[in-house]
Amino acid sequence: MLEMILKQNELNQLFRHLPKEGVILIKGDLASGKTTLVKEFVNYLGIKDLVDSPTFSIMQKYFNDQYIVYHYDIYQKGFKSLLDNALIENFFENALHLVEWGDENLKNCLERFGKKSIFIEIELFKDKRKYKIYE
Repeated sequence: MLEMILKQNELNQLFRHLPKEGVILIKGDLASGKTTLVKEFVNYLGIKDLVDSPTFSIMQKYFNDQYIVYHYDIYQKGFKSLLDNALIENFFENALHLVEWGDENLKNCLERFGKKSIFIEIELFKDKRKYKIYE
């Protein structure tokens, strides 16, 4: 497990440790900074698209010549929303998949199909955030 305590303008230190392809499940309380993390990571990858939370659309796609990023928010219906909307198939594309509110159910499903994922857990920590990266 890797733990880092950072301000928003220091997130590049975290991004250096993250894969640029694969599945990252993002956990944290409401308003802990999950969408902000995604926005900053997409920007770090040089993608200039406007990033906002896909709470109602469930998924947004961002890309440039080098990277494809799928951004999911499964807060409302959880893992079931990915199944109901046939979005689970996207996870088999060679891209970066960032899932806000990702959980063990999704991780276990993906593993059954040979797709690994990691978690990033975000906690408020004074005027910063604590980021825990683990499998």
